[in-house]
Amino acid sequence: MPELPEVETVRRGLAPAMEGARIAAVHLARPDLRFPFPEHFAERLTGRRIERLGRRAKYLIATLDDGTALIAHLGMSGAFRVEGETVGQFVYPRGKSAAHDHVTIDLGTCRIVYNDPRRFGFMTLADAATLEAHPYFAHLGVEPMPGALTADGLAAALAGKMTPLKAALLDQHIIAGLGNIYVCEALWRARLSPRRMAGSIVRRDGTAGDRVSRLVAAILAVIEEAIAAGGSSLRDYVAADGSLGRFQHTFAVYGREGEPCARNSCSGVVTRIVQSGRSTFFCPTCQR
Repeated sequence: MPELPEVETVRRGLAPAMEGARIAAVHLARPDLRFPFPEHFAERLTGRRIERLGRRAKYLIATLDDGTALIAHLGMSGAFRVEGETVGQFVYPRGKSAAHDHVTIDLGTCRIVYNDPRRFGFMTLADAATLEAHPYFAHLGVEPMPGALTADGLAAALAGKMTPLKAALLDQHIIAGLGNIYVCEALWRARLSPRRMAGSIVRRDGTAGDRVSRLVAAILAVIEEAIAAGGSSLRDYVAADGSLGRFQHTFAVYGREGEPCARNSCSGVVTRIVQSGRSTFFCPTCQR
């Protein structure tokens, strides 16, 4: 599933074509994706001007001129592309079979096409002014971005938690947008075991110490570098210009089971374990 860096990369690729554009028409190739489209979905979008394309966690949010928010989630295999438009140096090519083109948003000078072979993605409409109270967003944690994710804030969220550290970091109520890949990579950088209890990295008085500070710095660095690299392409993910992400070429532990630890001072070997049904990759020698 695309994680925050992939969704942010898609947002940045779509924004030049979408922001400020007026929707001329919307074509739906089917009545639903993961969920049925809202009633009169195409009609409610037609004629509206897109004021801003934003992101919250793994959701894309297009704010329209009538106060409506178009919310989109990519699911497992969803992808947007721009047809008939050149933005900067990119010409947007077709990346996937047309049989899975389910939504086309005609902007006059170009078209935004949503393609989703597995149809786990979805789109819906909401009131932009009350998004924070929307069921999709009301319980989301902080974004893993500078100024939002802090050592003190994370320490307060983890204090006393008797769940594995990796599970706590994947909890969207604590940090919104983090996924399996980037949690594994951040824990390796912070030299913290995914198996240790989340509360154990917090000082006894509940304040942030060295472990929490290292972890926050690692999370912020991993997310920043992944966005700069256009995310990670392992299976279905492509950016809006059809290009693949590049961050997978710098993985230190994810998918590297049995390989030597990438830390020069470590003689360990990357190990894979299963936590809550998901693969965890880490070095048991230097991650404690």
